[in-house]
Amino acid sequence: MYGFDPHQAADTCHDNGKTSDGLFPTRDNALEALLRQALPIYSEIVMNNLLPAPVAPIPGSHVLEIFYFDAGGGHRAAMTSLRSVIAERHPDWTVVSVDLQHLLEPVDPVHRVTARVTRPLRQWLAPVAPNLRFGPVQSQSVYNAALRHGATYSCGVVLPMLKLYIKRHSPAIEAVLRAYWCASERPVPDMVVSVVPNFNGCLFRALKAVHPGVAYVTIMTDLLDCPPRFWMEDQDQVLIVGTKRAARQARESGFYAPHKVFQVSGMMLRPEFSHPPARSALTRQDLGLSPNRPVALVMFGGNGSGSARLIVEKLAAAFPALQTIVLCGSNRRLLQQLGHRQGCAAVGFVSNVADYMRLADFFIGKPGPGSLSEAVQTGCPVIVEGNARTMPQERPNLAWVKENRLGIVVRSFRRSLVKAVRRMLSDLPIYQANLRRNVPANRAVFEVVEILEQVPGRERQRDDIESSSRDFPFPAMQDGETGAPLSSGRRPCGRDRPGPLA
Repeated sequence: MYGFDPHQAADTCHDNGKTSDGLFPTRDNALEALLRQALPIYSEIVMNNLLPAPVAPIPGSHVLEIFYFDAGGGHRAAMTSLRSVIAERHPDWTVVSVDLQHLLEPVDPVHRVTARVTRPLRQWLAPVAPNLRFGPVQSQSVYNAALRHGATYSCGVVLPMLKLYIKRHSPAIEAVLRAYWCASERPVPDMVVSVVPNFNGCLFRALKAVHPGVAYVTIMTDLLDCPPRFWMEDQDQVLIVGTKRAARQARESGFYAPHKVFQVSGMMLRPEFSHPPARSALTRQDLGLSPNRPVALVMFGGNGSGSARLIVEKLAAAFPALQTIVLCGSNRRLLQQLGHRQGCAAVGFVSNVADYMRLADFFIGKPGPGSLSEAVQTGCPVIVEGNARTMPQERPNLAWVKENRLGIVVRSFRRSLVKAVRRMLSDLPIYQANLRRNVPANRAVFEVVEILEQVPGRERQRDDIESSSRDFPFPAMQDGETGAPLSSGRRPCGRDRPGPLA
C-alpha cells in the first residue's frame, strides 16, 4: 500500500554490510534505510490530515507531547484530564496531543487491508453514490466494536498476539515514529508523555534515537501492569503509577531506578471530580427523575454496550421504584433504544460525567479503572461483572473492589444482577462507609502535573538527589548513552546532529 517494507530494507542493508562511506556498521545502515523510507510515509500521513497541524510553541515555553489513542475511552480521558490541568496551571506550556493510532496507520494491518478494499470500491461507487462516505478501518475500531457488543472473550488471546505483532514489526513502527520527530516543521519537545500501553518500548527507542536528551514519561491508566509488560518496559525513563501494588511491581521488575518511579493517589480523573459541585449543577429533576427514589447509574465506558439495555430491563421488572441513568457514550443505537423508557434517563456522550454520577446511589457497569475510580470518587458503590469476558488488564480491578469492600462482583449480570441490587439497596450505607474509609481522595491528575514540573527538560539540569518514589525535587535525568547528567544547554536533537541523514 505504502511501498514501505522495513524488514526488506533491513535485510538488504545486512547483505550490503556497509554504508556507501563505509563508516557505519550494519545496524546503523539498516536504521538509516528505515528512516529514508519512513520520511515519505510521514509526508503521506500529513497530507491525509492524520496528524494535528504543527503547533507553533510560545517562545521559551516548555513543549510537552502526550501520546494517546482511542482503544477504549480511558486513554483519551487521561490525556484530556492532564491537558486541562496543565492549561490551567501552566498557560506558558505548549501541549501537543498526538493520536498514536493515526500516526501508525501505515503499519496498522487492519487499516492496510481495509484500505485496499475501500479505496477502489469508493472510486467505483462515486459516480452513482457521490455522497456515500466510508473508508479504511483502524485496529482500535475493531476493538471498540467488540466492547460495544460485549464480544471480549478473545481479548486474552488477542493481547499476546498484539505483543508479538509489535515485536515483529517494531522496526517499521519505530521508523514512522522517528520520521515524526525528525520533521523539521515540528518543535523539539522538552518531554514526551505516554498514556498508552504496549507501545512504550517503540516510543522510547524512537525518541532516544532522534532526541536522546528528551525525557520520556509513562503514566499508567491501569491499576496494575497486567499482563506483564503491558505497561512496563526495561528502559531508563520515568514511570507514574496510581496504586501501591503497581509501584511495588515497578520496583521489583528492576526496570527503573527507584527515584524514577512515582505513585499518585489513583487514576487520573477530570478535575471536576475533585471539585465540589457547582450551585447550578445538574439535578434529578432536570433528567425527569424523582429526588425521593433510588438511582442506579449504568455505564460501560465511552463506547457503551448492549448489556446496558438488558440491565435496565431487568431492573425495571424487579425494582419498579428504582430509577436509572444510562451513559451511552458514542453508542447511538443504545441511546435510541432507551431514550423513551419510563424512569430511565439515557444520555449520549457527555463531558460532565461527574455531575451525572453525583446524582446516583450506586454504579453498575464495566470494571474499567477509569469508570471504577470515577464512581468511587463520587461516593457510588459498584456492581461489576467478572468472568471469562473480563479483559486481562481489568481483572485486577475486580480484586481491588473485593479487597476494599467497595461493592459487589457478580459472575453474570443476566443471572445474578437482581440479587446483587437487592443486597446493594439493603447495605448501601455500609458500602458508602467503606468508600470513605478504604479509598483516599483522588487528586492524581494534580499530583501528576506536580511531578512533571520536576522532570528536567532539554534545557534544565537538577542535582542528582537520592529520593524515594514520592520525594521532590526530581533528580537529574542522565544521558542514555554516556550516563552523564544532561547539560543545561540545549541538547542537539536528531535533526540537529550530523549523521547518516545529514
